[in-house]
Amino acid sequence: MDSGLAEPMPPFDTLWVNAQLATMAPERGRYGAIEDGALAANGHNIAWVGARRELPDAPERLARTVIDAGGRWLTPGLIDPHTHLVFAGDRLADFERRVAGESYVAAAGVGRGITHTVALTRAASDEELLRAAARRLAIMIAAGTTTVEIKSGYGLELEAELRMLRVARALGRESGITVRTTFLGAHVVPPEFTDRRADYVALVCETMLPRIAAEGLADAVDVFCDTIAFSPAETARVLESAQALGFPVKLHADQIDDTGAAALAARYGALSADHLERTGEDGVRALAAAGTVAVLLPGAYYALRETVPPPIAALRAHGVPMALATDCNPGTSPILTMTTALNLACVQFGLSPEEALAGATRHAARALGLDDRGVLRAGARCDLALWDVASPAELSYWLGASPCAGVIAGGIPWEIRPASAPG
Repeated sequence: MDSGLAEPMPPFDTLWVNAQLATMAPERGRYGAIEDGALAANGHNIAWVGARRELPDAPERLARTVIDAGGRWLTPGLIDPHTHLVFAGDRLADFERRVAGESYVAAAGVGRGITHTVALTRAASDEELLRAAARRLAIMIAAGTTTVEIKSGYGLELEAELRMLRVARALGRESGITVRTTFLGAHVVPPEFTDRRADYVALVCETMLPRIAAEGLADAVDVFCDTIAFSPAETARVLESAQALGFPVKLHADQIDDTGAAALAARYGALSADHLERTGEDGVRALAAAGTVAVLLPGAYYALRETVPPPIAALRAHGVPMALATDCNPGTSPILTMTTALNLACVQFGLSPEEALAGATRHAARALGLDDRGVLRAGARCDLALWDVASPAELSYWLGASPCAGVIAGGIPWEIRPASAPG
């Protein structure tokens, strides 16, 4: 007899079972691991995490969709907090000169290095920029990345910088993952301002920043503070202008020389200071006091054949969170996958595989000012990566192939989406 009463709705939308969980929650111990775990999601967020034996009922009564993970490892989706993903062309000529012995500084002249990419990017259409960046982004996502930061900085004039940021925003809409945009108008001084540096800094502060703020095109502002880019005084002016408009700030810091950029980042409460190969002890102490994240970029260190690594021991000793990123760019880090960055950080910088994975998850989230991801916990965004590995340490072990078996972004399995021109 029909009672007329509807069956109660399951409490969860989706439930993954038979998974090994690397929650990356530090209070849970090594990798925050839970053997034979289960994870449930409602909408875009995680609703429950724990051992399968702790589930309050049979899986089929708890969720509309139950997914058997096949014993695979499940981690937070990887987070790439420093990329230059939108650009045109390549820098093969720079690469050939560098492997022949030319230094990064020598390659930074007019018509070479960053200025070469600027010329190509200015000449490219929005559609060309979007299509090329979408192909690169698809490779990143298929290798486990669910959040990526994309900088401008290859336009170095108002309209070109706006176009880069619009393309980056379009990538976020079309890809199905989170894209955070960063304005890097103060990347280098463009050739047309070589003898008018102050005028270019004024253009960034007085024209570009207000326009970008008005259009809501950036989530943060970055400056390349180093001997081949902007001085500490020029950098401070940009940071002050950015903060006056409400932007969080970050810095490319101390890659070529210790200019005091790390300490400057700390003084302005920057989300992150990135590179840090030449940062001294005072800079590390300042980062620790300010709570600024150190973003390590082992791809650039590798591609430039650097010999001075970031001060890892000092960063550890002072408790500075160490994030990792690909620094994907055409000149100094043509790297697309975070697992490559994990391997390079372990081999070159001596990070442990657990430190490296923390750097690509919870510390990378902090470097972007995001507190809703990077750890598998109830209430966090349901960004997940599924891995065909026997241990999370394998994510830092293999080089040249990705063991990623699936990606979930905001609770939705990811699939390649067509990219269209930004509106």
